[in-house]
Parts: sequence; structure tokens; C-alpha cells
Amino acid sequence: MTIISKNIQKAIEILNQEELVAIPTETVYGLAGNIYSKKAIHKIFEIKNRPIFNPLIVHLHTINQLDDLVSYTPEKARLLATNFWPGSLTLVLKKKLHVPDSITSGKDSVAIRIPNHPLTLSLLEQLSFPLAAPSANPFGCISPTSAIHVEEYFGNKLRMVLDGGNCKNGIESTIIGFEYDEPVLYRLGAISIEEIEKVVGKVEIKNKKQTTPDAPGMLLKHYAPLTDTHLEINIEECIKSFPDKKIGLLLFCKEIKASPIIHQEILSKNGDLKEAATNLYAALHILDKLNLDMIIAERLPDFGLGKSINDRLERATKK
Repeated sequence: MTIISKNIQKAIEILNQEELVAIPTETVYGLAGNIYSKKAIHKIFEIKNRPIFNPLIVHLHTINQLDDLVSYTPEKARLLATNFWPGSLTLVLKKKLHVPDSITSGKDSVAIRIPNHPLTLSLLEQLSFPLAAPSANPFGCISPTSAIHVEEYFGNKLRMVLDGGNCKNGIESTIIGFEYDEPVLYRLGAISIEEIEKVVGKVEIKNKKQTTPDAPGMLLKHYAPLTDTHLEINIEECIKSFPDKKIGLLLFCKEIKASPIIHQEILSKNGDLKEAATNLYAALHILDKLNLDMIIAERLPDFGLGKSINDRLERATKK
């Protein structure tokens, strides 16, 4: 039976046994294991059913650990780290030789971040190794933003979920790599590209790659409910096209009066994009449990975190 607990010492005990613990972050829950344990890393890929070509993110507790894993850090990478760590930013940097290829899917770079969650920072500080921690869900499914989401996915396959409450940012970290020392965006995320560009100037976007991705979250189909899901601008017109379907709606800020709607989830009644991001995956989890014929999601304003949310919904609805 999976333990759901705030007991850090129990989590340390399990991780030291080369087993996995789901950990809270400010973005989503991660499925964590010792980066130097072949057993733990194999289990991450196995229970997630994650393709081995999809690299993992390494979680640290302090920027001082960066040079232990990375052979070279561009100036703009240090600038971003200084501005956004701890926080929802992952940097992809050239790795040192001792960083296992299983973490990086054989690439010469490693994805690293410092999560902004007090419970997990305390856990990381007390461990003698960093943690690899992709999202704690089966590959391709809706990401988990609560301990219950994780337990529902894995049940007895996982010994413990470290319960840090609901994730405050609600979508995954923004991932930045570097080409010729210039930043490249590999994944839109909880820090908007506009915020990134205020610090380092213009950033090229290369966030979709179907094979051998440079970072997690780049595959075209991802973050998807089991229920057939559509992303639309004109929701009411789309509803008319499916008169005999049991439909659930995922809406930005306003309800729609239409039939035959079974349920509506509003991401932010105030039209706040940050609140919408926080609520995105929890709302999708609710809709996906209602035995609907389809979910129709509303495309959000395409700027700031709206761009990141639209990215997740595009991948969730990709056939």
C-alpha cells in the first residue's frame, strides 16, 4: 500500500534503499529516485512506461551543486539560474562524464532545476545524491498536482508519496537549453517566455520534436486525458457539431449556457492566467473521471502563461 505522508525521514529511508518516492514541487509531483542508482532509474522508466529516449530532469537543492554535474555553464545560464532558482526553470547544460547516460538518454547534456517547495528542498538537502524526477504519472497522461493524483495512478507500485499539498504553479517547468551560448526554449512552462526574455533577451523557440527530444515535454502527444479531447476557439459552434455526445467543457473564465453539457470546469473566474495554470491539470483530472464522450477545451489568450497552457492543451488533444 502506498504511504501518503509528510515524513521526510521515511522518504530518505526509501530513497536510500534505491526505491522511488513521489515528491511535491511547485509545478507538478515528480517520481523521484537517486540519479546514481541504476535500479532506481530503471524503475522510473518502467513504472511510467516512459520511452528511454526521453531524458529526465535532475533536482538539486542549491546552485552550488551545479558544478558537480555540469562541465560548462554559459553566462546567460547563470543569469537565469540567479533570477529563477529555486523555481520553475530547468536548464539543459553540458554534463560531466560521471552523470549517468540513463538520465540524459545518451546525450552529452543534462536537464537540471532547483524546485521551489520547502518540503522537497529539505529532503534534497538531507540526501547525499540528487534526484531524477519526471512527472509522477504514466507516460503521456495528465500530470499530477496532488498526492491523491499520484496514488490513483500507481497504487501499490509506489511505496510513498511525500505529501506537500496541491502544487501552486500547476504546470511543468520552463526548459531552456543553449546553442552557441545563446538560450533556446525547449518547453513552454510555468515561467513565461516574456519573463525569460526580460532577463536574457530574445529566445528562440524549439519546443516540438517527435524523436530524440532534447528535453522532456517536447513530444507532440503528451499530458492527455483518456477522454477524447478537442481544443477550440469557438466553443459554442463546436458543441453544435456533437448534439448526441456527453460533453464536458474546460473554460478559461466564463461558463457557457448550452446543451448537452454535463459539466464545466472554469480555470479562473477572474481571467487570471496564473490561476488558470494552477488549476489546469486538476480540472482535466475531474473531467476525465466523468465518463464523458468528449472534452472540449477553450484556447486561452496566446501570451504569457496562456501560451504555456495552450501548449499543454495542444499536446493533450493531438491525435
